[in-house]
Amino acid sequence: MRLSIVTSNPGKVAEYQRSFEGYGIEAVHLREPYDEVQSSDLGEVVRKGIGELRSRGLSDFIIDDSGLFIDRLKGFPGVWSAYVQKTIGNDGVLKLMQGAGDRGAEFRCCIGCCIGGRDIVVTGVCRGSILEGGRGAGGFGYDPIFSHDGRRSFAEIPLDEKNGVSHRGVAVRMLIEEMRDLL
Repeated sequence: MRLSIVTSNPGKVAEYQRSFEGYGIEAVHLREPYDEVQSSDLGEVVRKGIGELRSRGLSDFIIDDSGLFIDRLKGFPGVWSAYVQKTIGNDGVLKLMQGAGDRGAEFRCCIGCCIGGRDIVVTGVCRGSILEGGRGAGGFGYDPIFSHDGRRSFAEIPLDEKNGVSHRGVAVRMLIEEMRDLL
């Protein structure tokens, strides 16, 4: 089975490719722009994206919307995580967190899959915390400032380990379970 990963982020594609190994799913990168509606709900963004891409005749694809939700900042940056990453980056987020006692946060990943005329939408969550500073050279985005275990950032752990605990890894496993009858 071949699924197109619709994204401009090659890091996401690599994570999907590794996660799908052993399931008979070939993940290929497809750069196909679509409107990401402004909403406070990741699921709504994904469902509207699926509808738009499907209306253009695309099938057998995955899109996702992910966000970093920081407790101290009342869920910010949340659905605006990509914009915040581009504008103030990790340094800006760390500045907002200066002196914060509560550093709790969670990554959420909502995956939408259009396959065989069927839409599947799942959301995975990974709880953790925002570190005092960026660490590690792996991953992308907020990975250097987020820790799932309080010891290492996502940018410091190998991809296979990250896929085992991350929001996207959780969501991919949920998706595979939903696709069992198609595999």
